[in-house]
Amino acid sequence: MQELFDARDMTGLAEAVAAGEVSPREVVEFSAARLAERNPALNAVVSTRIEQALDEVDAGLPDGPLRGVPFLIKDLHADVAGLPSTEGSRLFADVVADRDSELVRRYRAAGLVVLGKTNIPEFGQNASTEPLLFGPARNPHRLSHSPGGSSGGSAAAVAAGIVPAAHGSDGGGSLRIPSSMTGLVGLKPSRGRTAAGNPLEAPLSVQHALTRSVRDTALLLDIASAPWPGAPLPITLPQRPYIREVGADPGRLRIAVSTTTPTGEPVHPDCAAVAQKTAALLAELGHEVTADAPDYPMESLMAAFTMGMAVPMTVQIDERLARLGRELRDDDLEALPRAIYDRIKTKSAGDFDVSMRELGRTAAQVGAFFTDHDLLLTPTLAQPTPPLGLLDANDLQKAWQHGGVYGAITSPFNVTGQPAISLPLGRDATGMPLGVQLAAPFGREDLLIRIASQLETAQPWSIAPVWPPVN
Repeated sequence: MQELFDARDMTGLAEAVAAGEVSPREVVEFSAARLAERNPALNAVVSTRIEQALDEVDAGLPDGPLRGVPFLIKDLHADVAGLPSTEGSRLFADVVADRDSELVRRYRAAGLVVLGKTNIPEFGQNASTEPLLFGPARNPHRLSHSPGGSSGGSAAAVAAGIVPAAHGSDGGGSLRIPSSMTGLVGLKPSRGRTAAGNPLEAPLSVQHALTRSVRDTALLLDIASAPWPGAPLPITLPQRPYIREVGADPGRLRIAVSTTTPTGEPVHPDCAAVAQKTAALLAELGHEVTADAPDYPMESLMAAFTMGMAVPMTVQIDERLARLGRELRDDDLEALPRAIYDRIKTKSAGDFDVSMRELGRTAAQVGAFFTDHDLLLTPTLAQPTPPLGLLDANDLQKAWQHGGVYGAITSPFNVTGQPAISLPLGRDATGMPLGVQLAAPFGREDLLIRIASQLETAQPWSIAPVWPPVN
């Protein structure tokens, strides 16, 4: 069982179940044993439902494409009936969901078996997963280092082989950052692509998954993006299922390459080197590769990003306080979320309206760059994976000094709404994983999956779990 579980990605494991090589119960029991063995070192999973999951297996699972595959849900903006929905915050620590959210319902219908929920920074407001509520999640590549954020718990669990894939979300890089730090695939879909949340309420955030392979990312995107009644922001549907884009010829693409941040600052040499190596590989594969970058309207971008991240959190906190019938207390929030909350309380509805206009302005200006280029290649991160403590959200000095660096290259595409993917194509000088990011025009996840699949074939990465961990 161990060899099969570790040698196959999510799709391959589902194929083994469908072929009768292994039963759903055997797979789920093995994953649960892995969780019990490995989570104490990682602190990746913060709530579980193992007995309920096994009962569901015994009762008979839906005959979907992922029947019998164990899965985890990020503890942010996604509900699993009977499990806490804490948002990583002490203010929400006793909230328990009474029903599944739409995306979780879809995962279950596809045959996935939900084992629990994963660790996150408070309200997802950090590029590292170190909440006071649960304590830090750890990177299996090096336990002293962060697995990223805000989908850090999911990333650590997948990288360590507890599950073959896990749910996550991305409001400023929260899928791509942990993917880069743990050696996984992380696709942020276009705004409004997946059946998760209301993009009009939280315009920067979109939910998807962390996976070991491009085909797993594509299959989960098919599940998550099928049409649903009452979608508040309809988006053009793909011409065919995303899984059929895996292995499809991308054609000769015009690919721009940039190894600076949007402000023009150079990135760490190790991060730049991985992007440059990938650019050379793309040129060898026949693509037209040139050095270029969008002219980012930085003031507009920052105004839209700051308000787009902070306002939904502030509304959520106020709604919670209204239900509790009390005022905010000093021990309700960590230092960084509290500072953001206090700042936003000084703003007006007019300020938010202006920020959304700036969002539109940024999307138009950056989007225009993609009329002359099919894709943009960058490092995913401006700096290699940080040690735990560097991005401590309860230390304002550290949070302000270091926090923005880790989302500098990913966050613009949350503002523009464009899809972007991080691929595990390199390592830093110390051996830690480093990703490269590819961004595409709005709605062109198909193009990203084609090029990602081509790179995966040309430079395969290991899907084997990282264990035992490095201390």
